[in-house]
Amino acid sequence: MSLLGKAALAMWWDMAPDMNTEFQDWHSHEHFRERLAIPGFKRATRWSSADGGEGVFQIYEMDAHEVLSSPRYLAHLNTPSPWSRKMMPHHRNMVRSQCHVLESNGENVARHALTIRLSPAPKTDDTLRSALKTIIDHLVDQPGCVGGHLLRHEAPAIAQTTEQKIRGNDQFADWVLLVIGYDLDVLKELAASRLSASALAQLGAQPGAFSGLYTLSFSATAATIGLSAG
Repeated sequence: MSLLGKAALAMWWDMAPDMNTEFQDWHSHEHFRERLAIPGFKRATRWSSADGGEGVFQIYEMDAHEVLSSPRYLAHLNTPSPWSRKMMPHHRNMVRSQCHVLESNGENVARHALTIRLSPAPKTDDTLRSALKTIIDHLVDQPGCVGGHLLRHEAPAIAQTTEQKIRGNDQFADWVLLVIGYDLDVLKELAASRLSASALAQLGAQPGAFSGLYTLSFSATAATIGLSAG
């Protein structure tokens, strides 16, 4: 098994507690349905910060990177619904990575997710990718884990969208390493040891890789919520 497609949109942001209930309702009942009705969108999954904080992590799995610049998708980005216009300003500290899937092994939906945002040091892309592939392939059989995935950001050649203008200055993660599992303690241990910033630097990453732990909120495909994509 692997991610459902060759591309993914990975996003992190903070949502204030006083807006979180409405955010969950909007995101689950309007936003997911809107996005999953777009041709090429395969699955949407949202996690909340595992420590109960304001952090949110979300990933859309999609057929191909070209979906991120498709006319249907851009139409939604440039004509957000009234409810979306209300909620977008509350997406604080947005990091939005439009990614190719470099490596993928195992499942992408389980109770917990460890996300690591990193960049390769100069001239280490191939070395780092090879090392992370080896780790990912072992994660599938590691107790507490069900899969691992490596993504690389590439911004499509499109103008800034209305949604981006509402949110402000989105940042991006260069590479994204995802570890999916059912045992939070195992993911914590990985983040502190084999996948710590210092360990990743030894494999070829730039110093300062940033990790976060999240707990599943909601996952859906077009079929599971009664839509027919396209």
